[in-house]
Amino acid sequence: MSEKVIVTDRDFEEKVLNAELPILVDFWAVWCGPCKMIAPILDELTDELDGKLLIGKLDVDHNPNTAMAYGVMSIPTLLLFKDGQPVERIVGYQPKPQLVNRLQKHL
Repeated sequence: MSEKVIVTDRDFEEKVLNAELPILVDFWAVWCGPCKMIAPILDELTDELDGKLLIGKLDVDHNPNTAMAYGVMSIPTLLLFKDGQPVERIVGYQPKPQLVNRLQKHL
């Protein structure tokens, strides 16, 4: 079973920008209802796409600099990074089929 990558302002470059695989970063917060709704889907994708995609989680309350740098204004925001560049932005809750459809073209 794969695990999600916990990302902070301090290690964002190392864990996300230098990642060997594409990495989907979930910008979230503890108090966010839609974030709680999408979390189980991301848990499933962590296992289903193991070896193809990493899933990262960045708590915007504790790591505001990275969220600000990437223009995250509402959460959840999912940013897919490939080769150190953001290639897909998904804002708000998405059902699993739509989320997978948006990600597949980058994997």
